[in-house]
Amino acid sequence: MAKQNTYYLVEADILPEVIVKTARAKELLSKGEVATVTEAVEAVGISRSVFYKYKDGILPFYEASRERIVTITMELIHEFGVLSNVLQTVAKHQGNVLTINQTLPLQGLAIVTLTMETKSMDIDIPSFLEQLINLKGVKKAQVVGHNEQNIN
Repeated sequence: MAKQNTYYLVEADILPEVIVKTARAKELLSKGEVATVTEAVEAVGISRSVFYKYKDGILPFYEASRERIVTITMELIHEFGVLSNVLQTVAKHQGNVLTINQTLPLQGLAIVTLTMETKSMDIDIPSFLEQLINLKGVKKAQVVGHNEQNIN
């Protein structure tokens, strides 16, 4: 029988320093801020052996939510093409829209709730939200919930 992994959600400040530094090194690599593992471990002050020992056991919260359903709420300015640009951004990063709901615009703003599958996305959720917020006409974007069930 295959070993089943157990996961815990803990605050970073109670973790050993090497675990936090390993997570930071992985983040530097994933964001392209460094090109190699050697550069990443030097930047955070750990050895390569420590990095390789812990790298597969530590995941940022949002990365751990891969293969999950995420619900994002947004405030959009009521202008032509704003929602289309949001949906293009979802598609660009291989998100799969499951539901989308939009309120009637009031005082030039519409509230949009988007539920999507993140399994195939090529970007983490915080970076994705940042891209959404930087789109013209998007006033606010935030995760309001996620479902831990996988979609088959």
